[in-house]
Amino acid sequence: MELECPVKQYHWGKHGTNSLVAELKRNVNSDFVVNNGETYAELWMGTHPSGPAYVKKHGTSLENWILMNPSSLGKAVKNTFGVTLPFLFKVLSVEMPLSIQVHPSKETAAKLHTKYPELYQDRNHKPEIAIALTEFEALCGFRPIDEIKNFLTIIPELCELIGPDLSQNLLDCNEINQQYNLKKCFTALMTAPEDSVRKQLQALIKRISDMGDDEENKSKVLHDLLNRIHGFFPGDVGCFCIYFFNHLILKPGEAIFLAANDPHAYLSGDCIECMATSDNVVRAGLTPKFRDVNTLCEIINYSCCSAKSKILAPEKENEFSHVYRPPVSEFAVSKININKSDDFKLTRSTPSISIVISGNGRVGDLEVFKGKVIYNGANDSLFVRVPPKKSLLMYQAFVNV
Repeated sequence: MELECPVKQYHWGKHGTNSLVAELKRNVNSDFVVNNGETYAELWMGTHPSGPAYVKKHGTSLENWILMNPSSLGKAVKNTFGVTLPFLFKVLSVEMPLSIQVHPSKETAAKLHTKYPELYQDRNHKPEIAIALTEFEALCGFRPIDEIKNFLTIIPELCELIGPDLSQNLLDCNEINQQYNLKKCFTALMTAPEDSVRKQLQALIKRISDMGDDEENKSKVLHDLLNRIHGFFPGDVGCFCIYFFNHLILKPGEAIFLAANDPHAYLSGDCIECMATSDNVVRAGLTPKFRDVNTLCEIINYSCCSAKSKILAPEKENEFSHVYRPPVSEFAVSKININKSDDFKLTRSTPSISIVISGNGRVGDLEVFKGKVIYNGANDSLFVRVPPKKSLLMYQAFVNV
């Protein structure tokens, strides 16, 4: 079944026709007007009440259609999750940094929902993966501790903001008390007075500017990344987070997995995203939205790791399909790239949602092209036919049970 899916116009999205999200939507809906003065950030494909998809043929929401046709979920999904689709599938077009954020665990999400239902609107956790469609830039996970210590050594403005005693404790600590001291330093940074943050940021930026053409020393303090983020959020404490979090630039087809409480912030580019059905986000910087700094500092995962360790490599499924399979049961994502005239048949035991990113062909009796979104029930075959000398790239999210 073809789905009609909503677009979210968050402030960080790409403008007008520069947005892949807008392009995908307009390509399948001639009534969708793209305004170059507006932003188009996310295309939602799923049943979340904040942005439900609709079955185009019937005009009913996908959620209601599933409730009326529960057999489309298959036994394994119904036994594990009940009569519901457990994942939310998205396309993102990012022009400016998203917030410094984490997604809470199930236990924490339930507590936050009970205590602050207007801020945390559901009880579910939100593990997610992001698969780059273009070069995609992100902050993700705490850097190796030696890298953080190096920045504390060469950036006195950062030490001043955290406090010299806490900074020195982290510099001197051993592996046993590393996370304890890292938490102390990061919490001190994120809770520092706003005027102090602005003062130290201005001092750092001036010091970098005074380096002139000394690109070697400027690169050591990540001057390009700092200036870009500060340009979007001047004086924001999130600018200092680049010295704590890994900076990744993913190539198309590369992916990262974000477990509960993993710190991250997307910076630029287009990506496929899939997550458990939730919209819970705990934010603490680089955002005009509500910041729950104390909660974030308390629940964030303080494990240090390399940037490379955050990349989720796909597994080859067959000639045309590679699967990104995270360690969660709610979802996995397949990249289907049919690059020659051929017929392709794929049957899964769980329901799936697929989106065409480029090319054209047919899926069953349905003509498909860029932007088409399709729902398949459990055990329904995805039968794709590509014309001679043509190709088709699509991504398919399905339940990982």
